[in-house]
Amino acid sequence: MTSRKTVSLVTLTVAGALALTACGGGHKAGALATPDPVSASLAKAASREIPQRIELSGTVEAGKSAMVSSRVMASVVAVPVKEGDLVAQGQLLVEIDPATAQGQESQARGALAQAKAGFALAERNYQRFQALQKSGSASELELDMARMQYEQAKGAVEQATGAVGAAASVAKESRVVAPFAGRVAKKMVEPGDLAAPGRPLVMVESTAGRRLVLSVPESIVATSKLAVGTTLLVTLDATPGAKPLPGRVVEMSPGADPASHSFTAKVDVGGALVPTGVSGRAVLETGRRTAVVVPASSVLQQGGMSLVVVKDEQGKARTRAVTLGSRDGDVVEVLSGLKGGEELLVGLSAAPADGAEVRGQVSGEVKK
Repeated sequence: MTSRKTVSLVTLTVAGALALTACGGGHKAGALATPDPVSASLAKAASREIPQRIELSGTVEAGKSAMVSSRVMASVVAVPVKEGDLVAQGQLLVEIDPATAQGQESQARGALAQAKAGFALAERNYQRFQALQKSGSASELELDMARMQYEQAKGAVEQATGAVGAAASVAKESRVVAPFAGRVAKKMVEPGDLAAPGRPLVMVESTAGRRLVLSVPESIVATSKLAVGTTLLVTLDATPGAKPLPGRVVEMSPGADPASHSFTAKVDVGGALVPTGVSGRAVLETGRRTAVVVPASSVLQQGGMSLVVVKDEQGKARTRAVTLGSRDGDVVEVLSGLKGGEELLVGLSAAPADGAEVRGQVSGEVKK
């Protein structure tokens, strides 16, 4: 019996020690789990009016462009320009082998000489029959036949003369030149290629007057004041982070495309530094509306989510997911997840531990 009592006392003693150790360890773990305080500037979310905007997308094109081609079928001898080169009006772009055109001109001149010889013969014959008819040695019918041959020969000379002029003009086309000053946007041939009428050889674009071509849904045209002269803010994907450019609508299609039911608007963005072919967006302001806004510097991006850190009524930091809307300068609209008047931490690089004590004062409220 005594032995059993001794074992029981030892067991109770060990259990009590373990319990005390566990309690002591619990206090220590609790102390470690307490998050460190966080110091930050604070700002209050505010409800205010912001612009009501519509964003339209499009592609930049040159204000003026030309696809240069040849009027004669012949081999390309030289292409003394490359893509990106600046060219003056009349500068040589492509040289075509002149032999074909010169041969055609030579044939045309030969045909003209033959037509002139035929005309001279018909003219003498007509004059002879005029004299014979007056003396009664030729009938009226014979004179009419001679007159008809004369008129036909005269027409043949006129036709051959025109052919020579056309052939001479084509012969000059062996030198394909720039129609205006600009930049070589695209080169589509190399020496040895075959040039043919209508086949593009070089594309030339003007270096000024860039335009963003927008596709505008008919619903927007019907409800907005978008028209020639309207000013928009343009952002180009080729210049991320750059300040939006002011643009003005210079062209507006009178009707909608029957397939897409959209209108085409061309916005002048100017500047030779804007490359063609890049995509861009234009923002049209259609009115104003009330929204909850916060400083853009209070929003954190983490794991594909937008987060803000709010100071609750107990002065603790609480991370909250929000849905963002449009941006207006240095503030951004919050569509859900936050109410006006709530305090939030500004300028954090990462979210603090949830429940951390917030040390800081409201340095400002988003201006209304």
